[in-house]
Amino acid sequence: MLAYVFWHWRRTEIERDTYEQHLLRFHQALNEHKPQGFVLSSSFRIELAPWLPAKSEAYEDWYLIDGSAVLDRLEQAAISGARQAAHDQAASGALGGTAGLYRLRAGTESLSAARVAYWLAKPPGINYTDFYRLLAPWTSHCDLWGRQMTLGPTSEFCLHAETNLALPSNLNAVVMPLEKIW
Repeated sequence: MLAYVFWHWRRTEIERDTYEQHLLRFHQALNEHKPQGFVLSSSFRIELAPWLPAKSEAYEDWYLIDGSAVLDRLEQAAISGARQAAHDQAASGALGGTAGLYRLRAGTESLSAARVAYWLAKPPGINYTDFYRLLAPWTSHCDLWGRQMTLGPTSEFCLHAETNLALPSNLNAVVMPLEKIW
């Protein structure tokens, strides 16, 4: 399973409630009129993500898809048919955005329960097998996403959890509380 992750922030003249209502309408339309290969989407409000130019709140949208070929269908579906008006309304309030493509590396998809995201990189000198083994105590009840393609400036991995975790300090994880919007 892949996830297209899109971070965006609103224009200053757009009220938070208005922006979020438009965002909700888009996600609802997309989930009601799914393109082939699209699984589901989730949207979270986040704050102070170090990789974003917006130094305050932003939004992190996760679009789960069956494979990379679905990206073309998802792009076309978002801006057409029953989804077009909702997309255009949400997009008109955005000041900017950036994205990345991630693959589910361990655990099972649990975006609906995620309330904390740990953005981290594999420490130098450790191979991927040992890295996944190091995270195994958490990935049995969390989902670990690894960057598939670099489209933005985030860390290589994202571990979603329902609650705060005590990860090893050498992982230097950026902890991002998630406020679920959709």
